[in-house]
Amino acid sequence: MTSGAAASRYARALFDVTLKEGADVEKVQRELDEFVTLFRSHEVLSQTLGNPAIPASKKVAVVKALLDRAGSVSPTLAKLMLLLAERDRLVLLPDVLRTYRERLMDHQKVIRGEVTTAMALPADKLRALEQGLQRATGRTVVLESKVDPSIIGGVITRLGSTVYDGSVTTQLQKMKEALVEAGQ
Repeated sequence: MTSGAAASRYARALFDVTLKEGADVEKVQRELDEFVTLFRSHEVLSQTLGNPAIPASKKVAVVKALLDRAGSVSPTLAKLMLLLAERDRLVLLPDVLRTYRERLMDHQKVIRGEVTTAMALPADKLRALEQGLQRATGRTVVLESKVDPSIIGGVITRLGSTVYDGSVTTQLQKMKEALVEAGQ
């Protein structure tokens, strides 16, 4: 099993158990995010926990100490952290977090997207676009705005695997293809 698939399974299990137990799924995500940030920001800790030469028992001891120091961590997350330490799989935490976030957003009916324009999009226009997409999809839409002058004008919006391309560049390309086709 690939590490991505394993991380996905751990994240799904964490989410499902948290939800089933009636615990706060958002709180678990915040706590998981804090642990991932901690591991990323402390190079020695990250190297130690990711080193296969260090026995799992020592990693379990480090994780227990971190959990004790953190205070009130959700029991489900604490169990997962210890399980990952026992199985020497703590390197999966960033992928577990990513998949957990996706699962949480899906549960909350939130979809992230990206909007690309030739010039910076004013905040009110971005909100109006989010609201229009929300009406169209039936989900809360959160857009990240990007600027790409090469599209000349118009908008390219990506929601998941769906792309809505209303850029001037694409329209010109379609016109060119139609003219070439008509001339043959």
